[in-house]
This record gives sequence, structure tokens and C-alpha cells, in this order.
Amino acid sequence: MDFWQAIIIAIVEGLTEFLPVSSTGHMVITSALLKLNKDEFTKLFEVCIQLGAILAVVVLYWRKFLVFDKNRVSFYVKLIVAVLPALIIGYLFADRIDALLESPLVVGITLLLGGIVLLFVDNWFTQPTIERDEDMSLFKALRIGFWQCIAMIPGVSRSAATIIGGMQQKLTRNVAAEFSFFLAVPTMAAATGYKLLKGRELLMSNTDNLKLLLVGNIVAFIVAMIAIKFFINTLKKYGFRVWGYYRIVVGIAILAAIGMGYKLSV
Repeated sequence: MDFWQAIIIAIVEGLTEFLPVSSTGHMVITSALLKLNKDEFTKLFEVCIQLGAILAVVVLYWRKFLVFDKNRVSFYVKLIVAVLPALIIGYLFADRIDALLESPLVVGITLLLGGIVLLFVDNWFTQPTIERDEDMSLFKALRIGFWQCIAMIPGVSRSAATIIGGMQQKLTRNVAAEFSFFLAVPTMAAATGYKLLKGRELLMSNTDNLKLLLVGNIVAFIVAMIAIKFFINTLKKYGFRVWGYYRIVVGIAILAAIGMGYKLSV
């Protein structure tokens, strides 16, 4: 991976992490188009630049994370409860998940099917009753955590899965979206920490790798800040339908490319 490839991957991560379009799926396809060698550093890089996206959430919603009172204790407990399913299932099935990450065919199928779901999801949950995350129970937070596990299949979208899960638990669309952002912080922090721990020798033995990872996180942070604000605005105005159409177009394009014999695997 060279400098410009790292920049492109980081831009893709920052743009797509919090949109309901699957950042993992987009990075799989981007890596294939860039003809990246899927060595151990590239795999580590694609996970660990999520740290920049995490920091974007913390900065934009700093009052939620840094102003401590009794409501914040409840908030953190809900995040811990909601992240547990992903931590457990991710640990138990890590190898199988890694294998799926190398399949553009899986990405194309899940992008297409997920897009069809997003065309109708706004009509499924029309009577929300929870307008603040403070009013959400621990049991509802746990259920949203199980919804998040669906996104371990590349192309599904962690953002889409958790927002739909939140709406299914009677959260308003905006509250569900914000809780999805908040839940990303411990989820991605755990994934990043685990990957860094496993790859620490790879980083410490090569300063160029450390520089690429630092640049990637900075780029992902800046782009994610913009993407979060953009997503909230479009969600208020148009709902999920526009993202459904986008996913369908991209999914069909990927499947058509594979069907015509283009090599998208890396």
C-alpha cells in the first residue's frame, strides 16, 4: 500500500462508515479496484482507520461522552450492554468473518438486498414512542446490539442495521441514527484495539506503516465529520429511500461486473 492508496481507502472509510451503505463493502471493492495486495498490514489498516471515524463521533457529540452526570452513567451502561453481542459473536467467528471480507460477490448481493429493504423501511416503523435515548431501556439497547451483529456480513452496513434495529424498538429515526453513531464508538474501538494488539509487531518494525496509519486516521476523521452531518440532514429530509436506490445501483453494478468476468477479488 502506498501513500495515495492509503488516502483513498481512508476517504472511503470516512464517507461510508456512518452512512447506511456499508463501509466494509465499499473498502472491499475499493481495494479490488486499486489492486491492493491483501497483506497483513492492509487488513490491519482497513480496520484501524476506523479510529479516526470514532473520534469524529466523540468530537461532534462531545457532551454525550465528556459531560458526566447521572444520565451519562445510564448512557454508558446502555452502550456497554448493546456492544456485548458484537464482541462475543465477533470473537467466536473472527476467522469466518475475515473470509467473508474477501468476497466481492457477498458484498454485491448484500448491497442489493439491503437497498431493497431501505426502500420500504420508512413505511414499516411509523409510530415511534422514544424521542430520547434516556427513555430507552437496557433490554431495547441489547436488542439493538443483536441487530448490529447482522452487519458482520460485509455489505450489510452496521449503520443501517443498528438504525433499523433502533426504529424497530420504537426509537424515532433521528434518535436511532444518533444511537447508532454512539454504539459505533465502543464497537469499533474494540475491533481496532484487538487488531492493533495482534499487529503491534508489524507496526513497530516499520515506521512507514505507522505513518500511513496516522495519515489514514486523520483523513478518515475529517471526512467522517462531514459525512455525519450530511447524513443527518438527508435523513431528516428524505429518509432511507435515497440510500436504498444507491445501494441497489452499486450492488447491480458489482454483480454485473462479476458476471461479465471482471476480476474484483483481491
